Parts: sequence; structure tokens; C-alpha cells
Amino acid sequence: MSTVLKSLFFRVSILTILISQSVSGQSNITALRKNIQEILNTSKAKVGVAVLGLEDRYSLTFYPKIHFPMQSTYKFPVALAILDRVDKGKLKLDQKIHVSKSELHPDTWSPMREKYPEGNVDLPLSELLAFMVSQSDNNACDILFAIAGGPKKVDQYVKALGVKQIAIAATEYEMHQGWEVQYTNWCEPWAMMQLLDLFHKRKLLKKPTHDFLWKTMVETTTGPKKIKGLLPKGTLVAHKTGSSGTNKDGVTAASHDVGIVTLPDGKHFGIVVLVGDSKETEEFREALVAKISKATWDYYVSKK
Repeated sequence: MSTVLKSLFFRVSILTILISQSVSGQSNITALRKNIQEILNTSKAKVGVAVLGLEDRYSLTFYPKIHFPMQSTYKFPVALAILDRVDKGKLKLDQKIHVSKSELHPDTWSPMREKYPEGNVDLPLSELLAFMVSQSDNNACDILFAIAGGPKKVDQYVKALGVKQIAIAATEYEMHQGWEVQYTNWCEPWAMMQLLDLFHKRKLLKKPTHDFLWKTMVETTTGPKKIKGLLPKGTLVAHKTGSSGTNKDGVTAASHDVGIVTLPDGKHFGIVVLVGDSKETEEFREALVAKISKATWDYYVSKK
């Protein structure tokens, strides 16, 4: 065989392999879509899903145009906005922030208030961020909102990144003043995925602040039965949950989990599951998120 023919044969073989891999990948992602749809069919809630292979870039979404109340998942963009100010030299992770007793509102989720019931303490910014992200502390969130300049400033920061289908309008305290207020803080599933993707690509923060936020998200203690629920023990998941109360009609507005899962080969997938306006039990909602996460995990683990 001549050198020219050998070269042509080699190029055709490589092209054939690439086409085969692409077709196989698309076929597998179609199977994943079917599996997730079957899981969604078991629920009467509004459920928005976004999945993205952060290396292979395969993606899928379900109900992408619904505006879901974010609840505490919006603490992820709040943290990004604060850490952006650290990167710009406007704040320092070790600088002390005074927390007064009047800022520790009762009747809201606040491990920080439980630890410092009398307030009047000076806490490093890093501790406030850890309370907000890892433990989803509502009072810490509102203190950080104030440092950031309020919800409007955080909203402007996110939109400046090119993430448009998101709205951050109310603090945690304001959300506690009326059921409907939570719906002013909304996002579409893919908008949250855009933020996770930009974060994973290290396009938002410098290395020290990126690594700090990654660590606090990995250390999240809320929602252990959601994204992580059915994954192998020890799986690295950097995530942020969001949950609402249940109103007099038995409706739970939000039961979410969003994050980045590290696979056994070191690659990653982003996953956003937003369960909205559900009358189903907490156990059912958590299992719904866990099943979608496990189906995605199985797809990537078997995708060799």
C-alpha cells in the first residue's frame, strides 16, 4: 500500500471512530433522557432538570422555561458575588465582620444563631460564608447580602456574567414575610447550570477563592438524601440545596439541589434538579432528586 493510501486509510479510520463515538454518545444520552423522563412521570410536581457533562459537553434539560423559586440555591451566586469582591481587593476572607444580636432573626434556619445566641461577635468573612453555604444559614446570608450591597447588586453581578434567566430580588428575611415573596427569586434550570459551568471552568474566581468555595460546597451538610442520596459512599459532590416551607394547602414551593459531581475517572457532571410546587412528601421529593442523580451517574460511569 502506498504512503498516500495509508495516510488516507488512517484518516478515514479515525473519522469513522469519531463518528461512531459521537453516535454512541448521542444514543446513550437519549437513553438517559428516557430514564429521567420515566422518573419525572412518577411525580405531579413541576420538576426542572439540567445535566451537563463538564468535559464531554453533552447536555439535556427538562422543562427549561419554567421559573422556579430558588430558595437557598441562590446562596451559591451570593457567595460568588462576595468572593468576586475579595478577588478585587474590596474584602478579605480573614477580615472580621461584626454580627449584632438584632441580625440573628428568630424563626429562621440559623446554625450561626444557635452557636452565637447573644450575637455581638466578630466573625471572619470566611466563617460567615461557610455558615451560608455549607449549613445554609439564613441570617448569615442576609448579612452577606448587606455586605454585597443588597439583592439587586448580586443580581447585577450574575447578569453581567451573561446569565440572564435568573432574578435575585429579596433577602431571606423578606422571603419570610410572605409566601409569594420567594417567587421573586427565580431561575430557569439552565441558568443555574451556566453558573456551575462557569465556576467549574474557573472563569469566575481566582484560585484561592475558587478553592475556598469548592471546599465549602463539598462540605455542605444539608440535603444528604438529594444529589448524594444514591451515589456511592465517598463520592465528591460540591452542591447547594434549597428548600421552602409547606403552605396551608400542602404545597412545598421548593425542594432543590444543584451541584457538580466528580466521577471515578476524575471527570465531572453538573446537575440541577428543581422540584417546585409539590404536594408530595419530603421523602418522595428527596428520592426524586436522588434517582435523577443516580441515573446520570450510571450513564457517565458506563460511558467508556
